[in-house]
Formats: sequence, C-alpha cells, structure tokens
Amino acid sequence: MQKQQYLTKNQQIVLDLVEKSSEPLKAYTILFNVQKKGIKAPLQVYRALDKLVEIGKIHKIESRNAFIACHNSSCQVAKATAFSICEICEKVTEISSAGLSKYLANFKDKDGMKYSKYNLEFFGLCKKCR
Repeated sequence: MQKQQYLTKNQQIVLDLVEKSSEPLKAYTILFNVQKKGIKAPLQVYRALDKLVEIGKIHKIESRNAFIACHNSSCQVAKATAFSICEICEKVTEISSAGLSKYLANFKDKDGMKYSKYNLEFFGLCKKCR
C-alpha cells in the first residue's frame, strides 16, 4: 500500500493547474497562471514542480521543457516514463505498457550498464493527424 502523500499549498495549486491543462505546461506559463493564488516567484514554482515530479504526480517532457499530469493510475515510478508525442498537433500521451516496462527494467547495454531511470519520448503521428 502506498503511503499517502501530503502536498503543500503551492504544490497543490501547481498540481491542480497542470491536471486541468490539456497540454504540457512550461514553468513560466504555470507561474503566470498561479500568481493570483499567491505564488509570485519562479523558485516557488520550480520547487513545487520538482517535488511533484519526484512523487510521480507529474512528469517532465524533456524535449518540450514542459510538465504534464500523470493520468496513469498504475504509474508509481517517477524515474521511468515514456511518452508518445505527435509531430503535428503535439499531443503528448503517457505510454503505459507492461511489456515495455518489463523490458526496460531488465535492460543492460553492451557494457553491462544497468539503468536506474529513463525518460523516453517517441515521436510520430497520432491517429487524428495521420
């Protein structure tokens, strides 16, 4: 059973905004949208984002330098994420694949390196844009 994670006021405000967004949000877009709720400094946003990523509530899309809420209820690993990103509409979807997760959990490169975290981004065309 997973321990209940209590969020600070700032973390909850940031999480609520990211969860309501239909697209990944950049940190300064988040800051602009939460200023009326008392979060005034970039550092406050970055601290909240770092913690939310650490506990797996949101994920960072590295290629976009943006953040997206985790909608995968079985996602418990903040250090192992994979996304599909449409090259036309830029829709981002978290990939939930037991096969991919199992493969990557046991993956070692030719030198025997065992990886402790990954953030994969697959680019292509979504069903709507094909």
